[in-house]
Amino acid sequence: MITFGFVQLVMIIIGVLVGIIFGALPGMTATMAIAIFLPLTYAYDLNTSLFLLLGLYVGGISGGLIPAILVNIPGTPSSITTGFDGHPMAKKGEGERALKIGITASLIGGIVSLIALWLFTPPLARLAIKFSAVEKFLIILFAMTVIAALSKGHMIKGIFAGFLGTFVALIGQFPDNNMVRMVPNFVRVELRSGFQLLPVLIGLFALAQIFQEAEKGMKSNNLSAEMNGESLRFKLKDFKGQGLNLLRSSAIGTFMGILPGVGGSAASLLSYSQAKNFSKTPEEFGHGSLEGLVASESANNGLTGGALIPLLSLGIPGDSTTAVLVSAFMLQGIQVGPLFITRNPEIWHTILFGLLVANILMFVMMFYPIKYIAKVITIPKQRMYPVIILMCVVGTYAIRSGNMFDVWTLLLFGVVGYIFGKVGIASAPFLIGFILGRDLEKYFVDSIKGSGGSLMCFFQRPIGLGIWVLILLSIGYAIYDNNKEKKIKIKKREENGEGVVY
Repeated sequence: MITFGFVQLVMIIIGVLVGIIFGALPGMTATMAIAIFLPLTYAYDLNTSLFLLLGLYVGGISGGLIPAILVNIPGTPSSITTGFDGHPMAKKGEGERALKIGITASLIGGIVSLIALWLFTPPLARLAIKFSAVEKFLIILFAMTVIAALSKGHMIKGIFAGFLGTFVALIGQFPDNNMVRMVPNFVRVELRSGFQLLPVLIGLFALAQIFQEAEKGMKSNNLSAEMNGESLRFKLKDFKGQGLNLLRSSAIGTFMGILPGVGGSAASLLSYSQAKNFSKTPEEFGHGSLEGLVASESANNGLTGGALIPLLSLGIPGDSTTAVLVSAFMLQGIQVGPLFITRNPEIWHTILFGLLVANILMFVMMFYPIKYIAKVITIPKQRMYPVIILMCVVGTYAIRSGNMFDVWTLLLFGVVGYIFGKVGIASAPFLIGFILGRDLEKYFVDSIKGSGGSLMCFFQRPIGLGIWVLILLSIGYAIYDNNKEKKIKIKKREENGEGVVY
């Protein structure tokens, strides 16, 4: 029987609210929120603690859309693609509408993943356990084809940035022999574990943009456009024709959550790529497409239920946040694994109910007051950016309990992102390569070891062959889209009398 009273309601409200705040602040994540609040669980039983932790989890994942849409700075790694189309909408004065669309998509993604967690935990867990290193490698390789899809018109630069990101991700200690590679002696200790994701992410997407604005003199922005016009209000008809996109993206997020270690970044990137591939208007992606925004937000919230499947059925955390949740179970003497559900049916049902309540509260607490939250885009950059810099530095400094090297990493990749902007290289492909690089190497090495050094292992299993088909289709479409974009640019130059520039 589920115990849910006033105390549990207060705990989950606090959890969702604090989670949204942590998700909205660059450098603060759901993982950090759970880690900070974990000591409080000593004072409560597991049933009550779960409501707090699940609230932090759902709120933290959802809150990342606020800065991604309003200022193009992903609050969490899983909201990277949200800014691709959400921020252009905000620039056009549709910040409130974009936020409400994202929040609604987040709710649907969370509910779909909850249903999957409830109905399909045993079969989905059995499917995931059948995935060898070969399939995991191919899944990540498939996710990396997003680099080509996102680099239309500049595919060579995009692929270069992706490979550079993968190369940077491999800096540090090689796990098989513990040898430190590509690291100068004066930073050997700091870089044994490589560059941390959040300083790199915040540097590329926050500091780089602030550097660019500083170069321009931080002139007054155009983000103060009227947001209350009737044509810009959120309406349910915004979701007309989005049903398949919502279900597909939510399913991708749920499935990617099931695969341990893949994470929300890969889920949102993959769903965004597939939404673009199936779209009738792919040219709108990156310029304020509702399809892209819906795909990103439904996928990263779809991850919440999916990531719990391997945790509860196999004892394997699906992402960094669920890894912290394992500690909460251990503090209460609960062992997660194959026998968890049969031995702890009350806790199992509490988790399902808690996720449902957390998603509903997240929607209510973000949807209705979002009009006032959206007004942050009218704040002058001269006032807003110093505060953002302070939050970025404090958040980065706190990631590893006061490690100053992470702050220097933040500054370094801020400069890298600024240089990328000057030479016309998008930061997203670099970040995709950086996010997926280590897992790509790990599963490749594991696959080669398991096959005795033969590359044929990647072409022998039926599931692997199916993934290869998806990879080839994605690459083929990316090449087609790249050529199409080049033709459009050439045509525009000719119409403007600028001549053709290759």
